[in-house]
Amino acid sequence: MESVPVTRERTEVLVNDFVRSVYNWMCIGLALTGFIALYVSTSETMMRLIFGSPLIFFGLIIAELALVFSISSRVNKMSAGTATTLFVTYSALNGVTLSFIFLAYARASIVSTFFICSATFLACSIYGWTTKKDLTSWGGFLMMGLIGIIGASLVNLFIRSSAVSMIVSYIGVIIFVGLTAYDTQKLKGMALTQPDGLDGAVIRKGAILGALSLYLDFINLFLLLLRIFGRGRD
Repeated sequence: MESVPVTRERTEVLVNDFVRSVYNWMCIGLALTGFIALYVSTSETMMRLIFGSPLIFFGLIIAELALVFSISSRVNKMSAGTATTLFVTYSALNGVTLSFIFLAYARASIVSTFFICSATFLACSIYGWTTKKDLTSWGGFLMMGLIGIIGASLVNLFIRSSAVSMIVSYIGVIIFVGLTAYDTQKLKGMALTQPDGLDGAVIRKGAILGALSLYLDFINLFLLLLRIFGRGRD
């Protein structure tokens, strides 16, 4: 039996459904992170428990890294339900560890930075989706830049230089602006190459993986912009 060719209209439907699923899950993750961060910041007991004990705090950080690694490297070997659960769990844990921002920065400053980040993220995503330029070559450069700012940040934990911190923040913004466009173009490639009739569970896992990439881009861009534009609490 000959396979029926996929029409252009059908392809557009498949692409739109996949992209909508990716951004829906990314938004769910961001909303969950924000809600939990705000909730934890209002509980003095929880804040003391989390940030008063280095063992608990770094244990949460390690758990987050383990979840990101598991989803990124093993998503094809796990069920769609497991991938979804891990993503939601990671978003929740990230909310716990990011709750400090509500104590370090003024609420108005957090809100304004969120809108700045959202507008920047949207612009980069649109560019990544619409540009005819192949951004594949950006990957290696962006990863080297990411490793560089991580290294500089670790060094700055010891020297505690505000100037270094600000330089790292500005460079970090440039890197995550690039990563947002780069990851969006990768997402477009995933959407365009998925065959018709693909198992729904496989599509869900691809959407979760794409959502995780964009979620990480957004969170890191937000934190860097908050470091630049954020105003401390009085």
